[in-house]
Amino acid sequence: MFNYSQIYSNLTKDLNQRQKEVIFRRFGLNNSLKKETLESIGKSYGVTRERIRQIEEDAINKMREKIKGYREVFDYFASQLKKSGGLKKEEEFLGILGKKNFYNQISFLLTLDKKFIRIPETRDYFSFWTRSPDYLTLFQQVIDFLRDKLKKDNHPVAFARLEEYVNSFSKIKKRRITKPQLTSIIEISKEILKNADGLFGLRDWPEINPRGIRDKAYLVFKKENRPLHFIEVSRLISKPIFGWKAGSVNYQSVHNELIKDPRFVLVGRGTYGLKEWGYMPGAVKDIILSILKNSKESLSKKEIIKEVSKQRLVKENTILLNLSNKRYFLKTPEGKYTIREI
Repeated sequence: MFNYSQIYSNLTKDLNQRQKEVIFRRFGLNNSLKKETLESIGKSYGVTRERIRQIEEDAINKMREKIKGYREVFDYFASQLKKSGGLKKEEEFLGILGKKNFYNQISFLLTLDKKFIRIPETRDYFSFWTRSPDYLTLFQQVIDFLRDKLKKDNHPVAFARLEEYVNSFSKIKKRRITKPQLTSIIEISKEILKNADGLFGLRDWPEINPRGIRDKAYLVFKKENRPLHFIEVSRLISKPIFGWKAGSVNYQSVHNELIKDPRFVLVGRGTYGLKEWGYMPGAVKDIILSILKNSKESLSKKEIIKEVSKQRLVKENTILLNLSNKRYFLKTPEGKYTIREI
């Protein structure tokens, strides 16, 4: 690995003291990873931010005249960027090029060579390095394409599935996307994320980016694939089973969140299931009404108990007690039940 401190020292030795100080502070070259703004440096010197910008620009132009003597270093940077498909998330790229305490020095060197382009961070993607502005367009096109495909799937997918999507993109756009490029694009994106199980999806999916007790509870139900009592849900949430930090969760808080979220249906005393599993909301009476309404004929007591038991974890006597409510249910001469017409 290169001696970045020595390279920096050689490049700056012909600068005047003010230029050295401005470069030092602007690029955070004190190993603190803290870079100062033009405005903050200007205030400390009692000059405008524009004056600091001019000093910085003059210093960089002087140093650019010397970088030809370090072609080996910049060729290495270029080769590593090429291996990543022509673009790479800044943090990952700097990590490839050197140890963390040299990140700012490496970033400084990249800035000196105009062939390297830094794309600043936005709401939708992390800052990254490339050698062509065309890669920003490519990144946005690929992410838009993947987002639409994932929305149609509506569930997390493996990386191999993303590769299938990108193959379709390549055929449409007639531009091949390599595996390193796809890897870099996903790393840079804030819209498509990877969860603890190694699956990819959209950032607003609870399976990918759970937010709060409700989403964590939803993931617990999906993982267990069975109705759960709210106390058991609380215990499972407290475990780091999905990559989140372990920590105790208040039982009653979990119960309150489950009650308020339409994704969960109370199927027994303190026990919930997911609505997407086919559970219908409502009391036992409402379930019986729905079953009879959807039936083309009246049903026997045994048939009703069987169907209600698929929806609710209750005793037979509870079902029979509700069925005896003459305000809603009518017993036919054949001993079967139907809805009483109001």
